[in-house]
Amino acid sequence: MTGTEYKYLPTIDSPRDLKRLSEAQLRDYCDELRRYIVDECSVNPGHLASSLGAVELAAALHYVFDTPEDRIVWDVGHQTYAHKIITGRREAFRTKRQLGGISGFPRMAESVYDAFGGGHASVSISAAFGMAKAAELRGEKRQVVAVIGDGSMTGGLAFEGLNNAGASKRTNLLVILNDNNMAIDQATGALKNYLLKISTSVHYNRFKRRLWRLLSHTPLVLRLCQKAGNAVKQGLLNNSNLFESLNFRYFGPVDGHNLKDLVRTLRALRDIEGPKLLHVMTVKGKGYLPAEHDQSVWHAPGRFNPDTGERIASAAPAARYQDVFGQTLLDLARLDSRVVGVTPAMTSGCSMNILMREMPDRCFDVGIAEGHAVTFSAGLAAAGMIPFCNIYSSFMQRAYDNVIHDVAIQDLPVVLCLDRGGVVGEDGTTHHGVFDLAAFAAVPGLVIAAPMDERELRDMLYTALQYGHPFMIRYPRGSGEGAAWRGEPFEALPVGRGRRLREGRDVAILSVGTTGNAAARAAAQAAAAGVSVAHYDLRFAKPLDEELLDKVGRTFRRVVTVEDGCLRGGVGEAVAAWFNRSGYCVAVRTLGIGDRWVPHGTPAQLKALCGYDEESILQALTGVPAGE
Repeated sequence: MTGTEYKYLPTIDSPRDLKRLSEAQLRDYCDELRRYIVDECSVNPGHLASSLGAVELAAALHYVFDTPEDRIVWDVGHQTYAHKIITGRREAFRTKRQLGGISGFPRMAESVYDAFGGGHASVSISAAFGMAKAAELRGEKRQVVAVIGDGSMTGGLAFEGLNNAGASKRTNLLVILNDNNMAIDQATGALKNYLLKISTSVHYNRFKRRLWRLLSHTPLVLRLCQKAGNAVKQGLLNNSNLFESLNFRYFGPVDGHNLKDLVRTLRALRDIEGPKLLHVMTVKGKGYLPAEHDQSVWHAPGRFNPDTGERIASAAPAARYQDVFGQTLLDLARLDSRVVGVTPAMTSGCSMNILMREMPDRCFDVGIAEGHAVTFSAGLAAAGMIPFCNIYSSFMQRAYDNVIHDVAIQDLPVVLCLDRGGVVGEDGTTHHGVFDLAAFAAVPGLVIAAPMDERELRDMLYTALQYGHPFMIRYPRGSGEGAAWRGEPFEALPVGRGRRLREGRDVAILSVGTTGNAAARAAAQAAAAGVSVAHYDLRFAKPLDEELLDKVGRTFRRVVTVEDGCLRGGVGEAVAAWFNRSGYCVAVRTLGIGDRWVPHGTPAQLKALCGYDEESILQALTGVPAGE
């Protein structure tokens, strides 16, 4: 659909414009909005299926509520493409996730309509309750809505928010559970089954439909239902409603794609005081058949033909690191019956689905619950298993105490695998894994390894299995270097030992992880410019190879370090501190991420922006830019 074929889309630049539409016109607008999202995501990829499932919900919320005065807090921000387009960012949507463009997630700095930032799951209820409580304290008549979905209700923080908010009976808070039975992959756990029971109760749903027909016309019935609803629901569902037991008035489930019902229901709920929860049933990928039929793949499908649904795969130069992890984990599980896999709702994202397909009883998707994933792994280890717990680096921030208290202090053989270490690219600030090396280096007894290529990742996973103590491996998003790894014999690496990759006389460069590949290329260019560079791959951020550092300190007066992480507390600072403690007079230049928030863009753009791409490394070695 071209711009000239849109009737309503070009006329809506704010929720105020949206309110001028009739409900019939609003239905047509949603159809155009959904098509626009599909068309734009086909050429500028993003999180597609989740946003397609929330089109009617976003439109109904802005149609009914007085935003931005009323606040809408979106959980799991990849539901928000419709919200962004409705709130004046239709043209800017073409730049989403690009350097200098708008974010793929809500950001307070981007728009007054983004009431709260949302990149990580399960935060909406706590944040919205804080806003609602502030409005209550300040005497402001403001509606506050938390939209939580895509598996986020499985996170413990969501229940902490419900528990706290439910005790505040006069605080005006509406929680909308956008229930699509999915996270990135199929939802798991007892809560999924409970919600399914509610949504499929024949007697309850028949009663609910009759009730809502009355609700919109009869205030007396509304007040009566507020008083009697809990008992009625308990009787129809044969047990206590979970949300009612937390002092939330429960309404629903309603069809999240029926605009007429959504608008009517939201208008009725505006007049009900106190904490309340509306259960909305949606279809992830709604309105685009390929996305409806394969919701996990179309969560973030990359480029595709919008007419045929054919995905346009870019030619990958090598295997993805996540696939090296997934296949190697399966190989290790075949070798050792103690090996199990644990992940918080990221089975396909970290490729643990490879293990799950062959050994489902030894693979655990615990839902969006990072802290639980780590402590569950600790329990497995305490009982004789060797768990490989895979969590994205930025999400592992949420389990910091669990790593310290439950794994490290007890010296348990848990292998913590941090996918998406370093800058991740277009997902931006909330998803970059830049704090892990610095944050976990302070934890006693924890080994931290970072592979330079696919083969090293495979061997580090094997080394971790043999080690018998807490072991962390961090590796980046994306493809490797093309090193042979599949089916290669395992090699146990000496823990805490690096290696020399290149001899040199003038300057030494010390790299950790995949930054060593850019460092190697820069060292070769420096040699062509007449600067002799020695290159060392540290392999381990902790413990550092002190024997290697001693040789470097005795030989070189200039040292450059490079890492894909924050400099404050990072590997470079640890190297410089070691030289200082050891009495070596060495000038250390550290390359990595300074004291800043890194935006969204391609990894190559962001590394250049932060000053540790190949050209920046070459300049640090020689003072000469690449190619000159």
